[in-house]
Amino acid sequence: MKPVTLSQAELSPEWRTLLDAAMAARRRAYAPYSCFPVGAAVRAVSGAIYTGCNIENASSGLTVCAERVAIWKAVAAGETAFEALAVITESGATPCGACRQVLIEFAAELPILVADTAAHAWLTDLQTLLPDAFPRLLYGTDDEWRAADRSRSQT
Repeated sequence: MKPVTLSQAELSPEWRTLLDAAMAARRRAYAPYSCFPVGAAVRAVSGAIYTGCNIENASSGLTVCAERVAIWKAVAAGETAFEALAVITESGATPCGACRQVLIEFAAELPILVADTAAHAWLTDLQTLLPDAFPRLLYGTDDEWRAADRSRSQT
C-alpha cells in the first residue's frame, strides 16, 4: 500500500475512535528518559480495542514500546486476530522494527495509522513497513505466507 497522507479531521469514525484511544494511552506513557511518549491502540477482529503506552526503564533494554504493550494486552485477553493499529507520537513516528516483527506475527497485512500531535496522519500498512519479514522465510511463496496468516487469524 502506498502511504496516504491526510488530516486527522478526514479520518473515518472507526479510525477516529482508534486514534482517540491511542491518544489517551499516550497520556499515560512513562517516558522520563527519552521524553518521547507513544500511544498505540489495536482493534481486534472481535471489535475490541486494546491500548498501550511506552514504558521506559533506567536499564534501557527493559523498555517496552506502546505497540507491543497493546498487542500483549490483547493476546493476554485471548485475541490473536487484528484489523487495525493506530500509533501517535509528537512527530508521527512509525513503529520500530521490533514492534513491526511482533505485529506481523499476528496480522501480515495490518493497516496502520500513524499520527502526530499536530493533527496530521498517514495511513500505511505492515507490508509496506516490513516487506521482507522473518516469517516469509518459513513459507515458500507469498500466497502460502498469507494463507498461514489467515489461518492464525481464524483461531
